[in-house]
Amino acid sequence: MSSARGEAAGPSGPPRRPSPAPPAAAAAKEPPSAKEPPPASPQAPGAAAAAAAAGGGLFGWLRGRCLGRGLFVDPARDNFRAMTGLYSSIQPADSVYLSTRTHGAVFNLEYSPDGSVLTVACEQTEVLLFDPISSKHIKTLSEAHEDCVNNIRFLDNRLFATCSDDTTIALWDLRKLNTKVCTLHGHTSWVKNIEYDTNTRLLVTSGFDGNVIIWDTNRCTEEGCPHKKFFHTRFLMRMRLTPDCSKMLISTSSGYLLILHDLDLTKSLEVGSYPILRARRTTSSSDTTATSSSGPRAVGSPCHQNDSGPLSEKHMSRTSQREGGSPRNSLEVLTPEVPGERDRGNCITSLQLHPKGWATLLRCSSNTDDQEWTCVYEFQEGAPVRPVSPRCSLRLTHCIEEANVGRGYIKELCFSPDGRMISSPHGYGIRLLGFDTQCSELVDCLPKEAGPLQEIRSLYSHNDVVLTTKFSPTHCQIASGCLSGRVSLYQPKF
Repeated sequence: MSSARGEAAGPSGPPRRPSPAPPAAAAAKEPPSAKEPPPASPQAPGAAAAAAAAGGGLFGWLRGRCLGRGLFVDPARDNFRAMTGLYSSIQPADSVYLSTRTHGAVFNLEYSPDGSVLTVACEQTEVLLFDPISSKHIKTLSEAHEDCVNNIRFLDNRLFATCSDDTTIALWDLRKLNTKVCTLHGHTSWVKNIEYDTNTRLLVTSGFDGNVIIWDTNRCTEEGCPHKKFFHTRFLMRMRLTPDCSKMLISTSSGYLLILHDLDLTKSLEVGSYPILRARRTTSSSDTTATSSSGPRAVGSPCHQNDSGPLSEKHMSRTSQREGGSPRNSLEVLTPEVPGERDRGNCITSLQLHPKGWATLLRCSSNTDDQEWTCVYEFQEGAPVRPVSPRCSLRLTHCIEEANVGRGYIKELCFSPDGRMISSPHGYGIRLLGFDTQCSELVDCLPKEAGPLQEIRSLYSHNDVVLTTKFSPTHCQIASGCLSGRVSLYQPKF
């Protein structure tokens, strides 16, 4: 694949670091006969200058290093490039079926961070564990919950959490699966997804009661964990944290996408205590001018808040002046643009985030359930809509219409570990989608206007509607689960 990454380093390799000058005291003790370090290669400064020039100066070059844009900064990029080539060569015949007998539909799949365990959340109260390498069954947690198991999240390589329609969350340890570590009570309705902040070790859950609850796993006991209600909104469907935990995204069945900026999970957001930013519709490039003049949406706002628009603006202005910038946990309310849905409402059923935090991935269905779309929205860092609003909004970059099969069921899609590909349930199989036919990085092929996602490969191996799919974080492998309870593993043959 052709790529512009690494061109700035030049043919002679990456820029060499100049040898650090010794301290004055050490230099004084150095004997006169000590040899001076050899001068740096004359090609190194040229390579460094080329790198700086290609990235827009020194700061541009440093930013490129942070994003992993240099060929020699992140060697794993070449490995992932090879893996995307392997993914595109996978054939349906290469799939391995994991029998789940009568465990009901498969609602969620999750790999451990080291890729050694595949967990399966089942409709009939059970959690299955498999070795994805050997495709062997490890264990069945036959009574993991008292109702459907909806989501699984690993906290590390041994601890994982499950949530259920029985309104509870359970913590498990792979080293002792006979009993739960503890059960967490706090939600009043079905718990649908789990997130985890590795920096603060806070567990974040959301449910159909509209609540986002924070659990402090640092003080976990057999009786549970201390918890607090962090946020509440009507019609909540899914909640996600960006990889750096700087933002929280919440999708709703009424078509809204809520973004909490400058996230601080230690602050409890009571009703009306968070500043409400101007609600607006996300745009493609051709609609950018119209967006800046759109007004706040007062009718049907998904947030339970008592402040009027002007009062919220005053409160936000005071907070911004006090903190010298956008306030912590400031809320942005968006209505994402969906192709073909300009005059109709839509439901955001699935929400995922790019592994590098560059974009969000949505699965949307129309209110009449006659259309489904997979859409990618880029996080934009640009001029704020208003002086006190965060410098971020979403722009539709890619989309594709999905097979409208299995109406009423939520289909969970996902990014590949490197963010180059998307695996999306498609009828009785899955589709591997890319931003272009070469599986390039999103930042390398951003279109000026929204364009179609490219189909890399279609894999049909199920006899029922596929509800969920997941990439292995460490191996060239994809798992998918369907309504009848079958799990398929796809991997190339060598």
